[in-house]
Amino acid sequence: MDAAHLRLLRELRDRGSVAAVAEAMHVSASAVSQQLAALQAHAPVALTTRRGRTLALTPAGEALAAAGTRVDEAIVAAREAVGAFLDASDRPVRVSAFHSAGLALFGPLLRLLDGAPPLHLSDADVAHRDFPGLTADHDIVVAHRLAHDEPWPEDRVVAVSLLEEPLDIALPADHPLARSGELRASDLADERWVSVHAGFPLAGVLDHLAAHVGRPLDVAHRINEFSVTAEVVRSGAAVAVMPRITTTPLAVDGLVLRPLADLSLVRHVDALVRPDALAYAAVRRVVSALRTVSGRASREASEADSGAPST
Repeated sequence: MDAAHLRLLRELRDRGSVAAVAEAMHVSASAVSQQLAALQAHAPVALTTRRGRTLALTPAGEALAAAGTRVDEAIVAAREAVGAFLDASDRPVRVSAFHSAGLALFGPLLRLLDGAPPLHLSDADVAHRDFPGLTADHDIVVAHRLAHDEPWPEDRVVAVSLLEEPLDIALPADHPLARSGELRASDLADERWVSVHAGFPLAGVLDHLAAHVGRPLDVAHRINEFSVTAEVVRSGAAVAVMPRITTTPLAVDGLVLRPLADLSLVRHVDALVRPDALAYAAVRRVVSALRTVSGRASREASEADSGAPST
């Protein structure tokens, strides 16, 4: 089996269609189909199947795609054994992060690395299930999930823990509840809320809150960008759930964050990397730097909490 053909299976799994694979690889859709057919000719079981007008992987195709990832990892490791290029510090590293993580981590990351290796940064906030697929276009994807979400697929990505981040309630500074050091879920049952869109990692938090208080919450607004949510909260129109560490820069100018005493709300922030990408020294250096700046952000948030005056 040709390693390039195996790579096509992985691309089809991550991108979802032959057309998307062709566009990403700058070839025609017919060329992709021909290469997949060549791979199928060497396999005794069906690797793909039609689902409507879309070509999808069968369970055997999924297994072979996972094996192909390990083949690529072995190939890169073999190159590392004979070629110093894998240790080159000038290899650009592509990093994607959801919005609040980019706000908190991109600046410190750039300052820490100081151009070595060069970074190509982008922001992408997607549904939980779609974060692993972003590794098709990025060396490192900073993703988030709640404790009860499905774990990241170990056959596709390596997950490196960056933060375990508490989730707080964002309130206008003049809200009566802002005078309390901590809140209870029942205090918030009658509030209007800003939530994220359905399917995104924090969407389940308000469902959890509603179950705890025993009735639905009034979700008035659905906004994914926390800087926009912060403006809505400052206006007094609603309250929201916001992460404590990555949104610390937003907890100013009339917005405060308060923890819940009777519910533990936490999200996990992880760096997702394909195993073959992790074989590059430049990628490993950036992952290490992300862990460093995440640790600093966590410590600074803890110090700010401990030093904050009680209200």
